[in-house]
Amino acid sequence: MTETTASAAYDISTDPARLDAARIHRWLSTDAYWALGRARDIQDAAIAGSLNFGAYDPASGEQVAYARVVTDHATFAWLCDVYVDPGARGKGLGGALVAAARDHLAPLGLRRMMLATEDAHGVYEKVGFKSLENPLMWMTLDLQPPS
Repeated sequence: MTETTASAAYDISTDPARLDAARIHRWLSTDAYWALGRARDIQDAAIAGSLNFGAYDPASGEQVAYARVVTDHATFAWLCDVYVDPGARGKGLGGALVAAARDHLAPLGLRRMMLATEDAHGVYEKVGFKSLENPLMWMTLDLQPPS
């Protein structure tokens, strides 16, 4: 299923055909602290295995933001790789993109959607995310050695 919604001056879409994979890779591998140096084939595989959201300038059709969700569409979702082009920042687009993902997933009845961020807590809090109430119950398993 694909959908397009208007948010302020941008179109937000889940249509995978609209994604600019080269641009997404460039953004993330060169400017996103969590994905610096990520290989193109890894990014392409991540896109292929995820529910993707692109935000597009309606005048030019150019992609200006991206987010992806890893989900089973039934119980859980992980929001990741949220990125807004520097030229489009400061206009609320990041929050609108995250809200579009939340609203897209809401009818599925998922128990929770999670994310990790070092620097954008305020953006996510505006659309309903909150810090873990009981962080001691959560665990992680690192499958790759630290770089």
